[in-house]
Amino acid sequence: MSSSNNATGLWIDQNQPKSFKELSFHSNVSNCLKRMASSGDFPHFLFFGPSGAGKRTRAMCFLREVYGAGVDRTRLSHETFETPNNKKVEINLIASNYHLEINPSDAGIYDRFVIQDLIKTTAQSNQLDASNQKSFKVIVISEADNLSKDAQHALRRTMEKYVASCRLILIANSVGKVIPALRSRCQMIRIPAPTVEEAAKVVHQVSRKERFSITLETATRIAQSANRNLRVALLKCEVMKLKQTPNPQDADLPEAPWQSYVRETASIILAKQSKETVLQVRKRLYCLLEKCIPSQVIFVELTKFMIEKVDFGFKPVLARLAAHYETSCNMGDKAIFHLEAFVAKFMHLLLVYQSEGFCDKLMIE
Repeated sequence: MSSSNNATGLWIDQNQPKSFKELSFHSNVSNCLKRMASSGDFPHFLFFGPSGAGKRTRAMCFLREVYGAGVDRTRLSHETFETPNNKKVEINLIASNYHLEINPSDAGIYDRFVIQDLIKTTAQSNQLDASNQKSFKVIVISEADNLSKDAQHALRRTMEKYVASCRLILIANSVGKVIPALRSRCQMIRIPAPTVEEAAKVVHQVSRKERFSITLETATRIAQSANRNLRVALLKCEVMKLKQTPNPQDADLPEAPWQSYVRETASIILAKQSKETVLQVRKRLYCLLEKCIPSQVIFVELTKFMIEKVDFGFKPVLARLAAHYETSCNMGDKAIFHLEAFVAKFMHLLLVYQSEGFCDKLMIE
């Protein structure tokens, strides 16, 4: 990880690697991307992997390798797109002379029109800096797996039409939510989460640069508690320093308020299975969604907390149940419906299991 002289800002931003040689893990992926960058041309990319594994970091290192330091001279712009029914949609863009970064989920149900107009406009414009001129610009699309199916199909058609003047780098957590037609037109690059040892090493190095003294053992605890998510691990470490935690080697690791809220919700579900509990849990699920906690994260965290408490024989039922409703949530909309159905079905099956003592005939559907 690289250091920064900037006294303000988050550690994760200050210490973000700027080149492939500064990346301390997944060297095989870095070497492959470096070879592609040196060729002067490259296909569309789809970077996928868990959150906090370094997908965007590697994408930006790749762009610096292709275009040079000009990629870092960015500006924030506000673009307005007009839909066929004359509705105006405003989107924030990060742009340099060589690339654009966009999160189309900001456009909601109008993401298809934003994607089409943005690629068309970008492909038809020229770069301002002719000294490092390429025949194409790059559009980086974050959270590509959250694009609607209509937007993904529109993206597939548009990327074919403007491939000579525009390249796309898609970044996604779940490749399963990206349609096959889109995946087949991209070079897929998997970025797995770092090992606990690799994540701990980064946390330890960054903490030393930021003058926060922790041992490698404490860094390992932080990496494990963050589930190898480097972004979360560094945030936890920074919180410990800001709180001036005494004896950080022995201190309890900080936890996000929403995680405590999910754990409390899981305890309520397990304590009593009734209609009243379903109504109480529904309000808590609404609260989590209103705080912009993704539905898939709620599914994972609820399941993780509850699976520790149920009988061993019921654990496979809970795992299948969570997978079933998370999949239906990804394929549909209105996440609250799927979360509430998951909770209600779980309560029903748990009551059946507790009364009959077996789960062979417990069906999810």
